[in-house]
Amino acid sequence: MIELVVSSRRREGTLGELHNWLADQHPGLRTYKTFQQKVLQLAGSDADHLAVYRMLAMLVGGYIDSFDEEPLPVDVAKQAFQRLLGVVGDAENAIQAPPAEQIATLNKIAATKLF
Repeated sequence: MIELVVSSRRREGTLGELHNWLADQHPGLRTYKTFQQKVLQLAGSDADHLAVYRMLAMLVGGYIDSFDEEPLPVDVAKQAFQRLLGVVGDAENAIQAPPAEQIATLNKIAATKLF
């Protein structure tokens, strides 16, 4: 059984709701595929934050491609899930930040490796 440490604080706003949903999921590949679908849908409906949604989709896309049809090691799944939760939390915090901080967050997402 995989145990995850997840903040019990419920978040608001689109990225907050995405974080809440993610925190309630199992860290398996199905979650990453669904997450990718969700952020691509958001990219189509929230043009003001298109870059962050596309970056998140690309981030999980690499993970999906690496482990699709392959066994997913439990320790890798746990660490990757915690990283993804952290990245989504950072993205949520950056939405209301000054432009320079938003760009720094996008750069951080672009440099993140889930595993």
